[in-house]
Amino acid sequence: MPFPSAHKRAVMPQERAKREIPMQYDKITRDILTRYEGNPVLTAADFPVKMRSVYNSSAVKTPEGRYVMLCRCNLLNHRTLLWGADSDDGLSWKLRPEPFEVPDTEEWHRYASTVYYDPRITRIDGEYLVLLACQNTEYTRVALFRSKDLETLEFVNYINAPDNRNMVIFPEKSADGRYMRLERPNLASAGGKGNIWLSHSPDLIHWGDSRESLRTTDVWNYGISGLGPSTVPHRIDEGWLIIFHAIMNNCTTREYSAGAAILDADRPWIVRHVTRSPVLYPEADYELRGLVDHVCFPCAKIIEPDGTLKLYYGGADTVQCVATGKLADLIEACKAH
Repeated sequence: MPFPSAHKRAVMPQERAKREIPMQYDKITRDILTRYEGNPVLTAADFPVKMRSVYNSSAVKTPEGRYVMLCRCNLLNHRTLLWGADSDDGLSWKLRPEPFEVPDTEEWHRYASTVYYDPRITRIDGEYLVLLACQNTEYTRVALFRSKDLETLEFVNYINAPDNRNMVIFPEKSADGRYMRLERPNLASAGGKGNIWLSHSPDLIHWGDSRESLRTTDVWNYGISGLGPSTVPHRIDEGWLIIFHAIMNNCTTREYSAGAAILDADRPWIVRHVTRSPVLYPEADYELRGLVDHVCFPCAKIIEPDGTLKLYYGGADTVQCVATGKLADLIEACKAH
């Protein structure tokens, strides 16, 4: 017997059953974070001296209610400076007249011979701890500074052997009294990028008891090419909320976006929830085109008393930006899977 023609072919019962099962996919209908309408909040033209760019800067809100930003900026020859800025609302910034001083030692010039970057600020034990990734032509080490008021920075020491970066210190100690940090070892087996780990320390100098936490395969595929912790963990009822940067290699470039995760309260190397899609990704012109195209690189978040969230991120390695949202929405996005 001949087969039915294509337009009259009988539909078998098993085919009808398959069609009744709805297709499964992430049905995202709204943004979690919204770009501040005044973006970019800082550009090279805002500085008192000629700059090529300002980006990947970290910000905090002090107990007195003022906002302070540590800006990573590049001179015309791409020499890096760390420059302070102040704000009354966390959106409009006034730059200080001079950059921060960094050590003028043989050791500093050896480890930071090419660049120092990606500041991270944690307030703990009544003082601020500032981490800076220092890079030379061979590897990266992370420098620890401390400060009472973020007016000046006191160099403490380097806190890792090469090659490791993207470190963020928790604002609380572990149950047994140790400091905790998230970090991203640069594993050669992972193409120079890698997964996020958690380590402990009794004194901020000696670190160990390390455990792997968030893996690139956990955020397929917007973070399959690399991850890095980006903002200081924030304590919530479910554990610790973090925002990380995620890398995806495209045909002609690599895209940097932001994801979020909730870590276990008592064992923060365990990931309880993670966003299946980025909560911020390059869309605006100032994120798509610059010194490095297709970059939204988060470095800090501030949670206001009313639950509003401010995310500070670099756009295209050229300008400094802010996105806003609600803490509750970010938590919901982490758990929506």
